[in-house]
Amino acid sequence: MGKFIQNARPSLIGREKKYVLDCLEANWISSVGKYVGRFEKKFARFHETKFAVSCNSGTAALHASLLALGVKKGDEIIAPSLTYAATTNAIIYCGARPVLVDVDIETWCIDSSLIEKSVTSKTKGIIVVHFFGHPVDMDPILKIAKKFNLFVVEDNAQGIGALYKGRKTGTIGDVGVFSFFGSKLITTGEGGMVITDNKELAEKVSLYKNQGTDPSRKYWFPVIGYNYRMTNIEAAIGLAQLEKIKTHINARRTIAKRYMEELKNVNSLILPSERDYAFNVYWMFNVRLRDDVKRGRDEVIKKFIKYGIDARYIPYPIHMLPNYKKFTSNRKYPVSEKIFLRSITLPTHEGLKIKDIKYICNKLKYILNEANKK
Repeated sequence: MGKFIQNARPSLIGREKKYVLDCLEANWISSVGKYVGRFEKKFARFHETKFAVSCNSGTAALHASLLALGVKKGDEIIAPSLTYAATTNAIIYCGARPVLVDVDIETWCIDSSLIEKSVTSKTKGIIVVHFFGHPVDMDPILKIAKKFNLFVVEDNAQGIGALYKGRKTGTIGDVGVFSFFGSKLITTGEGGMVITDNKELAEKVSLYKNQGTDPSRKYWFPVIGYNYRMTNIEAAIGLAQLEKIKTHINARRTIAKRYMEELKNVNSLILPSERDYAFNVYWMFNVRLRDDVKRGRDEVIKKFIKYGIDARYIPYPIHMLPNYKKFTSNRKYPVSEKIFLRSITLPTHEGLKIKDIKYICNKLKYILNEANKK
């Protein structure tokens, strides 16, 4: 086996090193330093929002946002069944109950037609997830939220730069939340951000993420807060990444286009969609095996590994995880399960060369053809 093609990796093509060295030379390496404010301001400008508050992870950003929105024990928050666990973990951190809703078979995002029947007197809000970079169909959800006086949080951990009817995802609900983990379109290693146009919400997020410290009274803690602060070094990397955001997005869409071209005639596969209202940033490129494909997902992935290709399955639907079964009330989530059991994440990062994509696609075609001969 020759070189191993990674599933994901960051692209550090800007001034990351310069800015980090500046932090080291200035001796400002923790959560105090000029890069934190610069990163927040540039992030808000990019999204044309009034406020951006940095955190040390996307999970922390979600948790702080829910606290700022007043989520407490006994509340119910609607969320998609097909998402990464951080989405629902943040709900549980607040003592609230996640109410899971199945997803759309094409976009893999929450199915808005199923939301209203899940609303009860305890429902306080809806978390939508722009899963793998495809925007949720927001208009029906905003209509439901208005009808029942619910907040809407956009979990945009995977969708920075995506557009819904020309509007950037993360700017459409009450709050937008982002992750900067190493595999994301832009990274700080670990990190997160909250954006909003609501000054009060922004101030509350800042309060909760900074140990609950009163900004006008040192060592005074009016609430129980958390140490969710981003470091100056992380922010320095984030600023450099954000300066190249268009390059990172264009690279992801180019990779997706090349995969589409190579795989468009493979009848055994269902390729990612891009609805007419959407600009998909294709955080990761996924394919779904059709029902008549004889070889299972796990068998295909094992073959990929044998050929030096780091293909993976997508996150388990939340309702399938042991600690979440008590929240499902014996509901069924057939679409989430079907997507999970038949989908494969192909390598998606800016280090891929055209020859790598061709190699990956040729091996996938070979694996599927071999299976169909049996």
